[in-house]
Amino acid sequence: MNITEITKKAGAKPPRKRVGRGEGSGWGKTAGHGHKGQNARSGGSKERGLLSEGGVFPLFRRIPKVGFNNKNFAVRYQVVNVSDLDERFDNGAHVTAATLWEAGLVRDAKAPVKVLGDGAIRKKLTVEAERFSAEAAKKIESAGGKVTRLGPQPKKKFVKRPAAAGKASTEGERDDAKPAKEPTSKDGKGKSAAQGDGGKSA
Repeated sequence: MNITEITKKAGAKPPRKRVGRGEGSGWGKTAGHGHKGQNARSGGSKERGLLSEGGVFPLFRRIPKVGFNNKNFAVRYQVVNVSDLDERFDNGAHVTAATLWEAGLVRDAKAPVKVLGDGAIRKKLTVEAERFSAEAAKKIESAGGKVTRLGPQPKKKFVKRPAAAGKASTEGERDDAKPAKEPTSKDGKGKSAAQGDGGKSA
């Protein structure tokens, strides 16, 4: 005997009563759905959520849209601590995203990795990652290792401007380089006193 030859007993699974088959079907004329309306339809009794308000102008369209988030284009890093590197890798190892994936420290070998400084590290490792915290980079280099940052690095948000003294000296040099303007007459016509006399001297 095979498992495919085993059958259910007669009457173990009675046939389902189909709805909407008239008064003689066992469910009645409307099969418990009543007369028309939303709840008489298939799936009409399901919850519609907060966005459905039964014809009223929805709330999410009444209120203004303020601010934004970068959920759709944010860069999500896989986090690894230096204590994990010290535990999983041998001294002198070369740590990359692929080796982290093989060691079970990250889920995706192609996703960016950020190394944090939680814990201690005593082994000399060469670590390649997209981001390092200041504490993590300090601990890895203190242990004799090397830190390699991959990809474009974030720009500094605030750049220090040059000192005011240097700016003033530069402007002074520019003023010295300009030729001196000829003195103009008081009448404001743009001619010097000599030009006003026709070039005659007293």
